Amino acid sequence: MSGVERTRTLLGPADPARNADVRPPLVSARELIDRAGATEPVAGRRRVRPTRRLVLTAGTLAVAAGAVAVLQPFGEGTPDPPGELPAAAGLVLVPVAYQFDANPPPAGPQLRMLADKIKDAAYDHQSGRYMYHHTKVWGDPVMTSADGRHHVAYASETKLWQATDGTGNQANIQLEPQYPDQESRDYWQRESIGRPAATGTPAPSLIPLPPMEIRPLPADPSELRQLLKVEYGPGAASKEVSTLYGQYVVPRAIRAAVLRVLADVPGFRWRGQVIDRAGRHGVAVTFDDREHDAQSLLIFDPKTGELLAHERLTLSPVRISSYKVILDAAWTDRVG
Repeated sequence: MSGVERTRTLLGPADPARNADVRPPLVSARELIDRAGATEPVAGRRRVRPTRRLVLTAGTLAVAAGAVAVLQPFGEGTPDPPGELPAAAGLVLVPVAYQFDANPPPAGPQLRMLADKIKDAAYDHQSGRYMYHHTKVWGDPVMTSADGRHHVAYASETKLWQATDGTGNQANIQLEPQYPDQESRDYWQRESIGRPAATGTPAPSLIPLPPMEIRPLPADPSELRQLLKVEYGPGAASKEVSTLYGQYVVPRAIRAAVLRVLADVPGFRWRGQVIDRAGRHGVAVTFDDREHDAQSLLIFDPKTGELLAHERLTLSPVRISSYKVILDAAWTDRVG
């Protein structure tokens, strides 16, 4: 996660430039560091295949199942991902396979089918003054040892209550850090960096939110395409979908419209059934950004079309991904 993205994540809805257009930099931060001679390449670093990703086994894991993708029906009868789920491995990250790992088909037909079949979410029958969101983010920030071999990703949990005028409260809790492998965990534990608190869970920090303009979600497809910045490609669209679902309680009609907009964006590939870090069954699409050596992942609820999770994975050199799960969204009159 970049410095800009990390700052915006920490500020959340209080960010005054949240909706500003930020074009990609002409030179990446990594290239600037390399030019300055601040880092040196480490020989023999392991590369990650573009079709694999890092996911917490504490959330359980999907198993590869077949080489040919077909149109699948969505809803109550959606089958579970095949294979047995392994036991949790604590706080160590392990690579897992998508259902359709090799040669995934274009996501458009599946996204349109999902849009046609989604049902009401629980919040479609709620009302209230505040939009409530409960999210967790891993990989904010990521630290790497001086030799480039050991990584640790910090994690946080956020509960957000925000009215349509922008006011409300945001509660943040720092969670235990995560590691890509046991060697990294052992290293950072020895260094006493990233060690969780010895006793109890830290109290959440409560941040009051100032007034700000929150525009209603557009129902017009062309306006929705502009909001999701699809003109900048699937990577930008993935990030904007995550932002939208992290701020709004998205009604069913707009959830379907979002899926149809994404279906028309070239580059998304269908990954089939997966399980997110919270252990929820979903369906996934990805975009491989070869220019920036990264992959974007979106996981949707196969019944309601809600966004469950968003991941940004740097493919090479190996790094822990930035991963966000939306655990709950609702309308409420109560804060806290």
